[in-house]
Amino acid sequence: MRQVDLFVIGAGSGGVRAARIAAGHGASVMIAEEDRIGGTCVIRGCVPKKLYVYASRLGDDIADAASFGWQVGPARFDWPTLRDAVAAEVTRLSGLYRKGLDGAGVAIVEDRAVVTAPGTVRLSRSGESIKARHILIATGGHPVLEPVIPGGQLGITSNEVFHMPVLPARMVVVGGGYIALEFACVFARLGVKVTLVHRGDNVLRGFDEDIRTRLRDALALGGITLALGRTITRMDELAGGVRQVSLSDGSVTEAEVVLVATGRRANTGGLGLDSIGVALNADGSVRVDAASATNVPGVHAVGDVTNRVNLTPVAIREGHAFADSVFGGKPWTVSHSPIATAVFTTPEIGTIGISEQEALAAGYQLRIFDTQFRAMRATMTGREDRTYMKLVVDAGTDRVLGAHMLGPDAGEIIQSLGVAITMGATKADFDRTMALHPSAAEEFVTMRSPRKG
Repeated sequence: MRQVDLFVIGAGSGGVRAARIAAGHGASVMIAEEDRIGGTCVIRGCVPKKLYVYASRLGDDIADAASFGWQVGPARFDWPTLRDAVAAEVTRLSGLYRKGLDGAGVAIVEDRAVVTAPGTVRLSRSGESIKARHILIATGGHPVLEPVIPGGQLGITSNEVFHMPVLPARMVVVGGGYIALEFACVFARLGVKVTLVHRGDNVLRGFDEDIRTRLRDALALGGITLALGRTITRMDELAGGVRQVSLSDGSVTEAEVVLVATGRRANTGGLGLDSIGVALNADGSVRVDAASATNVPGVHAVGDVTNRVNLTPVAIREGHAFADSVFGGKPWTVSHSPIATAVFTTPEIGTIGISEQEALAAGYQLRIFDTQFRAMRATMTGREDRTYMKLVVDAGTDRVLGAHMLGPDAGEIIQSLGVAITMGATKADFDRTMALHPSAAEEFVTMRSPRKG
């Protein structure tokens, strides 16, 4: 029986980082992946999605060009060109992940691995069993078609949306989280008539209320039909593959595609974790401590399979911390707060720290600074798009607890602010920072008078 120091199940962002760092510390490492190397982010998540976002925004760029003196002809979008180009880029990136593992000396096994005993995994196709001093579960998660309704199987998930043979004329998107909203914005701007169905009366639960409300209004302004406070009760297939969608208020709509983006579940089924007593949370995710260790010695888990913070950079950090701690003699753990987050809707959202509502619930006395304006580019094109920025400040210490933005380049701007807020910057630190003019980002350092507090 072959033996390794580390066996990683899952070659996504967290698993690949852990494997490479552990190998760099001198460990013998094997990684198993039953699908494509790269995981959700590279293959069917944030990378292809962001490329689709770029494509969707180019239509506005073309339309706006005339306001700046450019003479352009009628624009025409071709779905197969985008779909196939993105697929080719995904293949290229997957190859780079493989090259990185090979270069680090990690043995790659393209097979499903199942834990059969403490320190032992079996490869499903070959039947080979391998001994490992440490096992890392990094299998990520998968989208679900929930809630279960009659005809629910007629919907698709974010996995299949990248491979649609044709661009539909109509699409129903189900959900109010960032995945649903991002795809709703993408396809609306690619010319699809989009209806967003969400059971809540607002979108993006957990985000700052001022951001949520302004995004909801911007979605409607962008041509998306909002069916809030409603659910789908059933789906039926009509002639020509059209989906008839019945809603809880008795109304009916039709679309060629129904994209269900209501949630994800950890990939823990069939891994054999129960055979060695690995504890799972109620939602099926792996229960771990701050060091990513399970209750079973020698078994760790990182990334979305733990359902702590389901973001690619978090999985990468967790994998790195695990490898340094276990194989590098440099123990450290990942801080899961604050974390900069972007939602690639149009308009875009960037946020770090806590919302005004979370701060109030935690007992803080607050000063709230915010501003709203038309971006300089919009003044030339006549668009009514508004940029909104907000700082949540602890009145007692002057520390900035949260920064929130809705508008162009919000993700890029918030990433930079993330350094300051992670270091504990105060509002006075923001005030004494020289503005970069003319820019939207300068508004974060020129807000003088609080709206509240």
